[in-house]
Amino acid sequence: MLQILFLFSLILTSTHVLAQDFCVANLKGGVQTPSGYACKKESTVTSDDFVFSGLGLEGNTSNIIKAAVTPAFVAQYPGVNGLGISAARLDLAPGGVVPMHTHPAATELLYVVHGHITAGFISSSNVVYLRTLKKGDIMIFPQGLLHFQINAGRRPSLAILNFNSPNPGLQILDFALFANDLPSALVEKTTFLDDAQVKKLKGALGGTG
Repeated sequence: MLQILFLFSLILTSTHVLAQDFCVANLKGGVQTPSGYACKKESTVTSDDFVFSGLGLEGNTSNIIKAAVTPAFVAQYPGVNGLGISAARLDLAPGGVVPMHTHPAATELLYVVHGHITAGFISSSNVVYLRTLKKGDIMIFPQGLLHFQINAGRRPSLAILNFNSPNPGLQILDFALFANDLPSALVEKTTFLDDAQVKKLKGALGGTG
């Protein structure tokens, strides 16, 4: 009897999920949870919720890493809420780099629109997977693994990024170590860098301590 009730509950749950075509994020007053935002009332949903035009605009690469990422995550693009997908635009000026970073909640797929990008990731076994990509190439970066992208040419490079989460998350290793108030003495012990190197990096990235 319990097995029948369990199966019946699964059928009802599946039917409910299938009956809901989408869940456009309620960004005004909505609270984000691990499963996403609450849904807007369907009567207030418009076509604009399913369209994002920001990826057509060149990002500002006038910064220390000479790179810009334009996100189309749930916070900018409420239509992706609950759909397990999002995107971003990556602009890399000559000499541009996206430092070692990780996306805790998503796998990333990079597609090179133009230019040359050296990209790679490091597995949990510390094996390096590295390739210089050209126009039309794609490369995947598994969820949670450290990875990077560098402009390998003398001209600007452009890539489109896709993620299997509406909110992939981001942690940049350099900023995690040197852009906060983690005491320099602890950074030195955990990285084997000397005091002068740590203070130089903290100064460049706005860290203290």
